[in-house]
Amino acid sequence: MRAYEIFAAMTPERAAQVLETLRAQSPGVYTQAVAAASVAFKARPRFLMTQPHDKRAHLVRRALARVAANDLAEEVLAAYFLESRRPLLVEWLDAAGVPHEDGTLTGDEPQAPPREQLEAIVRRFLGGEERPDRELLLRAFAAQSAVTWPDLESLLQGS
Repeated sequence: MRAYEIFAAMTPERAAQVLETLRAQSPGVYTQAVAAASVAFKARPRFLMTQPHDKRAHLVRRALARVAANDLAEEVLAAYFLESRRPLLVEWLDAAGVPHEDGTLTGDEPQAPPREQLEAIVRRFLGGEERPDRELLLRAFAAQSAVTWPDLESLLQGS
C-alpha cells in the first residue's frame, strides 16, 4: 500500500482527526496539504481555509488520495508521526530494531527482521493503547519509499 492509498482508505472522521492534529502541531505541512487540495480542486487556498474543518479535511483527504499526491501524502504521514506522535514512532522503531535518531531514520534502507520475529513485534505493538494510531503508523511506515518490507505489508493486509 502506498501513502495515497492510506488516505483513500481512511475514513473522513479519521482524516479530520489527523489533519486537525497536523494543523496544531505542524502548520507548515498542513498548509502544504491544503494548498495541494486547492490545486487539485481548482480552488483558492483562502477559499478552502474558510470552509468548515470537516469539509476542508474531506477535500484534503480526497486530494491526498490521488496517485499524483503520493509524495505529499507520504510527507504528511511522516510529519504526523514525527511532530505529533513521536513517542509512538520511537516505540515502533526501537521494537523493530530500526536505527534512528529520535524517530528520524538513520541510514538508507532499514533492514527488516525475520518474518517470525516481525510478526511477534507487530502483534505486541498493536496490543498497546491507541490502536488506530498504531495501525496507521505501521501502514505509513510500510508505505515509506525508503522502506521495503514485504513481510510487513503482507501482515498488514491480513489485519
